[in-house]
Amino acid sequence: MTRTTILLLLCLATIPALAKPPGIYNIRDYGAKGDGATLETAAIDKAIAAASEAGGGTVFFPAGKYLSFTVHLKSNVSLYLDQGAILIGAEGAGYDAPEPNTAYDAYQDFGHNHWKNSLIWGEGLHDISILGQGMIWGRGLIRDATGKTPPGIGNKTIALKWCRNVTIQDISILKAGHFGILATGVDNLSIRNLKIDTDRDGMDIDCCKNVRVSDCYVNSPFDDGICLKSSFGLGLARSTENVTITGCQLSGYDVGTLLDGTFKRTIRKDHVDIPTGRIKLGTESNGGFKNIAISNCVFDYCHGLALETVDGAQLEDVAITNITMRDVDIPLFIRLGERMRGPDTIAVGVCRRIAISNLVVYNADFPQSCIISGDAGHPIEGLHLSDIHLHFKGGGTKEMATRVVPGFEKDYPEPGRFGILPSYGFFIRHAKDVHLHDIELSYATEDHRPPFYIEDVEGIDMHHIQVQKATDAPCLVLKHVTDIGVERVQHVKDVQIDRADDRTL
Repeated sequence: MTRTTILLLLCLATIPALAKPPGIYNIRDYGAKGDGATLETAAIDKAIAAASEAGGGTVFFPAGKYLSFTVHLKSNVSLYLDQGAILIGAEGAGYDAPEPNTAYDAYQDFGHNHWKNSLIWGEGLHDISILGQGMIWGRGLIRDATGKTPPGIGNKTIALKWCRNVTIQDISILKAGHFGILATGVDNLSIRNLKIDTDRDGMDIDCCKNVRVSDCYVNSPFDDGICLKSSFGLGLARSTENVTITGCQLSGYDVGTLLDGTFKRTIRKDHVDIPTGRIKLGTESNGGFKNIAISNCVFDYCHGLALETVDGAQLEDVAITNITMRDVDIPLFIRLGERMRGPDTIAVGVCRRIAISNLVVYNADFPQSCIISGDAGHPIEGLHLSDIHLHFKGGGTKEMATRVVPGFEKDYPEPGRFGILPSYGFFIRHAKDVHLHDIELSYATEDHRPPFYIEDVEGIDMHHIQVQKATDAPCLVLKHVTDIGVERVQHVKDVQIDRADDRTL
């Protein structure tokens, strides 16, 4: 050997064999096998504990299948699932028991009220993340939310309570149980570039502040895709506020067919569980929603947008723009009601200052339209809808146009409860200060219902609206409406009306 080669070998000999990068804790070094059969819970928790004791670090999951019951997060620790790594929720009993929270069980479903019975959970933590190109498969998690499940069974993939500075990025989640992500009282939360393909809620963001959800694919045929809530699970009414949702795709394809790329649609509208998959604010709404921005999202084969406050809180200052939808049910549902599932001292809430623009919808399903419904004496206020293009399947009859729709003020606020509506485009009731500008409504099959049904509205401005309508149908049905201005609305002469108790135009 040359002198140079000998010197190089001597230098290499001083470097520890297979030196590990500092701050990386490979779960294989703590006993994990990755064979899909060995229970790896203890090995994963050991790696997390080691990272935490060292002041923080990354717990690394190399390619392999890791079967586990409840994994316990700690502050300053990241979980990183490498490409080819699958964390699998084990089947059977073995998950942490749900913590006692019976004082608040009456105010929300069991699933929203407990966190520990999950595949991954953490409480009171800070500076944590779940990252990587790998997958979490909730194979052993159940989708039931009633609390009647056997002890030791898990029903959530990721559950976080009273945490801050949290990032969840790049991972895929398959069949996540009741929730893919349940974040309650989590502040400074960033969720980016996830693919969630599940049979209940994709993500529930509850009582959280400063949240960014971006570039996520959420497929959820049987429940909500991205859902903001403000429950009473924490024992107080805490608002969800300062939230942006952007660049996301929502769908209701068959479970698993988003991730495998087949995008199957065998679940039809007449099924007991019709494709849902929407973005929703509510149903739990004790603390309210403030300062919410939703933009640049795509909806396919699911429900549309739902904004609901029914438990005595404020829903206000919401901006929604650049949304496209195809093959959806109920493109828009805005609801102020009085279900009032909360402490007895609360009053009916408010719903105000909502702006929705640049909404394009194709092939919206029959028989429901866009629903904007407040409560008698508690109107939705300050609603601005502009640059909206809606194309419906159509097919409504003259008899449908005469149907009187009950109020359902105290019911669960699901748009399907309203049944067949007397208009094919917009059903607007109990509202104040409404602005409809630059709107186009059309249908594929002739619909004998009017484009607009407007009832108990104080102040409505309609400008530059084009509508398709049957020859025997009016354009506007007005009942107990005051201060209505109509300008450049197709089929209607420009007019300013002080009061219309029962009038068609």
